[in-house]
Amino acid sequence: MKRALVTGGAGGLGAALVADLAARGYAVVSVDRAESGTGECVSRIVCDLAERSEVDRALPMIADAGPFDVVVLNAGVSATGRFESVPAEAYRRLMTVNAETPMLMAARLVNAGAVRHLCFVSSLSHFTGYPGAAVYAASKDALAIYATSVRKPFARRRVSVTLACPGPLRTDHAARHAPAGADESRRLAPEAAARQILDATLAGRRLVVPGENARLFALAGRLAPAAVTRQMRRLIFERLEKEVW
Repeated sequence: MKRALVTGGAGGLGAALVADLAARGYAVVSVDRAESGTGECVSRIVCDLAERSEVDRALPMIADAGPFDVVVLNAGVSATGRFESVPAEAYRRLMTVNAETPMLMAARLVNAGAVRHLCFVSSLSHFTGYPGAAVYAASKDALAIYATSVRKPFARRRVSVTLACPGPLRTDHAARHAPAGADESRRLAPEAAARQILDATLAGRRLVVPGENARLFALAGRLAPAAVTRQMRRLIFERLEKEVW
């Protein structure tokens, strides 16, 4: 039976990825600090991906659960508000969950020969400045640069690397960090994002930006980065009514 691994599989995009993979006939291992998943094709490894000691403990279990045909390193956390108000612990947590832990997992699995198709889930913020969520953007951009940097050496080990950069999704996490008055209906459904991400990963594509609106935004960010960053400031930073981390 084909096997897959998804981090952050307890909810949101992660849960949609787990469900999609299970529907495609994969036996899925979900790694999250909360237990998740139902059915015979889903197993769980409980691990707080923000805590290095727990990650070190879980890594051998994760590698032993493979080899995996597909690995999606999806787990992510955010912090919104003025950067000077974000506490040091939030900085540490975001950098650990969003950047350090997926890098460690990828290296461990590739060194063990335990993965064929590997996907790093970054963010649409890779294509623009992100006033109001600077720490989140920095951590996700670090992951994007890592994915680009390891693509060639991983390919020599016959591992494909896909970078996924989803925009805002219709999830509880997005709602928690959204500015006042944000229109949830304009966000992409996580099921649609999961399908596009998995199709791209299995095809060995280098980059996937789920959703037509997100792809247009990414293009605008490349062509006019300063203007798009100003727009992000107006749409997000200037409308934030609370700080959340």
